[in-house]
Amino acid sequence: MHTSSGHTSSWHPGPRHPGPRHPGSPRTGSSAPVEVTAADAAAVVAFTQDLVRLRTVNAAGATEVERPAAELVARLFTEFGWTYDVVEVAPGRPNTVAVIEGGGGDGPTLMFEGHIDVVTEGDPGDWSVDPYGAEIRDGRLWGRGSADMKSGVAAMIYAVRALQLAGPFPGRVVLGVLCDEEGLMLGAKAFAATPLAREVDGVIVCEPEGYEVCTSARGGIRLRLDLDGVMAHGAMPQEAKSPIVAGARVVEALGRAQDWAQKRYGTHPHAGSVTVTPTVLLGGDPDQLNVIPAHGVVGIDVRTIPGTDHAELIEQVRQFAVEAAGSVGVGVALTVVDDRPAIEIADDHPVVTALVDGHRQVHGAAPPFGAVPGTTDGTILTRDAGLPTVVYGPGGKWIAHQKDEFVEVREIVEYTRVYAAAARSFLDGAAGGAR
Repeated sequence: MHTSSGHTSSWHPGPRHPGPRHPGSPRTGSSAPVEVTAADAAAVVAFTQDLVRLRTVNAAGATEVERPAAELVARLFTEFGWTYDVVEVAPGRPNTVAVIEGGGGDGPTLMFEGHIDVVTEGDPGDWSVDPYGAEIRDGRLWGRGSADMKSGVAAMIYAVRALQLAGPFPGRVVLGVLCDEEGLMLGAKAFAATPLAREVDGVIVCEPEGYEVCTSARGGIRLRLDLDGVMAHGAMPQEAKSPIVAGARVVEALGRAQDWAQKRYGTHPHAGSVTVTPTVLLGGDPDQLNVIPAHGVVGIDVRTIPGTDHAELIEQVRQFAVEAAGSVGVGVALTVVDDRPAIEIADDHPVVTALVDGHRQVHGAAPPFGAVPGTTDGTILTRDAGLPTVVYGPGGKWIAHQKDEFVEVREIVEYTRVYAAAARSFLDGAAGGAR
């Protein structure tokens, strides 16, 4: 095992995978159908429950998040006889990456990707079920992370196992169970920097998208505006330059910035239009209601669509904010906290057509296309490593991060079957050739 940050693990991965494949060599894999048996179906649901029962909350300051779930994944990889690496990206934050050689000759490399960290459950009293009970009721598996996205992780693992048991296939499959998707996406950034990432030909990100094949994902820009005014007594507002008043005017101006952006960049057929949303407004002290403060903060969540010029948009937001705050004599300093591009993949890319083919085999009809409303690890894999990514996974498109999160049990099995069929299609070149 190697690590990228000097941190070591107290548990041990399997042997390292062999060297890279050579895509120019002949392929000899069969096109045997991949069967997901009743036993496989029961196992993938049970494994999802096992993952959900582990509270892997990505909380600020946590020193261990994914490790218990990563250990569970690693034990399953060992049981299946797969080679894998465990790399601690940060203390207690491992990436677990398996490489499954097809044994059917040289061919492309397909990656399935998922994360095992989750957001907080909030107040458990707001839930009608135990957030970590993984209860199955009314055909649904309930709990934090059931949709986002431990069911997707389980489905991709058991799909690749079914593919392997069906016989040799050309090329290989990479299973990336990455850390910190709900934070700064450190796991995806670390994987994107590895030599293995450069060998991947297509990625299926198994996030919940409600049966849509998401060929695009909105970009995300997080901005902080620091407002610098002049402090004064509440009885003498004429002596102040109030960041509170400035903040209100800035928030109003952000609506005009959004209007500008929507006219400038138009509407994407799947991703919609640019949004500029104030999310934080801070200033003053509730214990000092007679004081006009000197400083305030406005936080902004900007969501973009393919074709958006982020630098241009950020500058426009800055100008709108400076003009609005300047009307009351308050200065503005803009900080870009995070900047993730909008991404898009062609509908006829082999990894997309393979996924469509897999969906059609299982459901009897082609799936709808859509867009990821936020960002996923796929955004980072595309940005940092140039990997073509498509997003498709079990669970409702809008269920993530809500109380009473659930996934339909039948979906877990259906997606396992689709992933297996899509992998066969991609690796055999039935979707038009992967390389």
